[in-house]
Order: sequence, then structure tokens, then C-alpha cells
Amino acid sequence: MIKKLDEIVEKVKSISSMKLAVAAAQDKEVLQAIFDAKKKGIIDPILIGDVEKITEIAKILEEDIDNIKLIQGDDLKDCAQKAVKLVSSGEADFLMKGLLDTSILLKEVLNKEYGLRTDSLLSHVMVYEVLSYHKLLLLTDGGMNIAPDVNQKVKIINNAVKVAKSLDIKEVKVACIAAKEKVSEKMIATVDAKELSENNYGENVIVEGPLAFDLAVSKEAAKIKKFESRVSGDVDIILVPTIEVGNGIGKSLTYMANAKSAGIIMGAKAPVVLVSRADTHESKLYSIALGALIASSKK
Repeated sequence: MIKKLDEIVEKVKSISSMKLAVAAAQDKEVLQAIFDAKKKGIIDPILIGDVEKITEIAKILEEDIDNIKLIQGDDLKDCAQKAVKLVSSGEADFLMKGLLDTSILLKEVLNKEYGLRTDSLLSHVMVYEVLSYHKLLLLTDGGMNIAPDVNQKVKIINNAVKVAKSLDIKEVKVACIAAKEKVSEKMIATVDAKELSENNYGENVIVEGPLAFDLAVSKEAAKIKKFESRVSGDVDIILVPTIEVGNGIGKSLTYMANAKSAGIIMGAKAPVVLVSRADTHESKLYSIALGALIASSKK
């Protein structure tokens, strides 16, 4: 089992470099992470965008791009379209967002003609390394789906389980969190969590809910409350009921607990690396490495 984000980087170094298509790559912070990942042998990038600007940024960063494939993108939509087509045709293994709106890129990802659409649902999975927790903690979905219904939550869990399995987690433990562990018709999150816990997600996947957050991450809390659980204190995946809950927990881990993190969009035929300008260079690198690991597991 991979327990540290640096272990993801080390593992993908031992795998043949995954080809990464970057849409609108003319962004200094994104290019810094890409060049770093290339030097570590994680990826073989294909940069789509304003070639003149990409070349200028590379000179500023003192990076050699002679052995990197560059493709001119006429506008942001064209950049997204060309990047997605590279992945759908098999010329690239996964996708990354550069200097363009997420909506532009995902519209092309979901294009019925040439996109990466599947029968699943696009969802965001964050992977956190928290000093106070004994292994990596996955959180979903605090980035895409606002208030998913129970059927959408099934797909969100399945997407996160794929990430967990790429991290060599043999028995995946999922906690569907709510404000309390008792089911109440007045709290839809508890009703959904109970139903989700009764579904089948394949071999070696345990889903429990509803659980309050403390019961999910603390064996001591479960002991004090006399709550019997197979996942308490050892959970791999936290499923949140709404985007606000996921966003709040995630940012609390980052800014209050100094957690390291990586993020990925799942549910398409290939993983999509979507980083924020506020993300650290380290987080961008970890996200690229995570995407490469998941992409390699699909081969």
C-alpha cells in the first residue's frame, strides 16, 4: 500500500513515462511542474497552446524544450479539443488543464464525437497526506458535483475506489459522512448514506454510513461512543454529501493541518489533472504523478 505522496512519485518513476497532453500549456506555474515531472521520468509531455509563449516561458525557466512535442492551439477551445483528441486516439495517456477555464476543457472531455465520455460521472478525488493520520486519505467530491443524488454518489464512490486501488490499497474502506450516525428522514445525507452502505461495490470494498467525521477517522471516538464499525479510524475514502462539505474539509486539511495533497478528475476514459493556481508546486507535481499512476493502471 502506498502511504505517502512521495511514494507515488517513486513508483511512477519505475513505469514507462506516461504521455501527458496539456491543454493551453502557456502557464509558468504549470510548465514548472511539467518540466520537473519530466526530469523525474514521470511523464513525456505534449504541450498544446501558444507555442511562442510556451517557448518564451521555457527560456525564462531555463528549460530545454527541443525534445518536447509542441502543438499550436489557435484558441482555448482548439487547445482543449486537440488535447482531448490526443488522449482519445491513444497518442497520449492522460490530460492536464493549463491556462483555460475548467468548463472549456470538460466540455471537450464530454464531447460525444471524440471525447472521453463513459457511462460514469465525472468526479473530483483529492488525496491527502496528513501528519496525524497513518495513511493517505481520499476525499470526494469537493470539487465538481454540487449536491449529488444517491445514484450519482454510487458512481462517485466507484471512481474513488479506482484511485484507491491504483494506490495498492487491498481492502478499500469508505465512510459516507453525515452530521450523525443515526438515519433521519430530515437529513437526506443520512438516508443516502444508509442506502449506499447496502450497495455492492465489488470485491474488498467496505462502505459504511452514515458516520460523523470523527467516527470515520478516529477509533477512539468510535470506542467512546460505543459505535461498532469495520472502517472507523482506518478509513481510506471519505464520501461527502455535498460540495460545500468536501471543499471545507479539504481546505481545512490544507490550511489548518498543513496536509500535502494531489487531485484528479475521474470518470472519463483517462484521468484529468486539474490544478489550481493556489496549489503549491509540490501539489501540482503530486497531481501529475497521481494521474500518471492511474493512467498506467489502465494499460
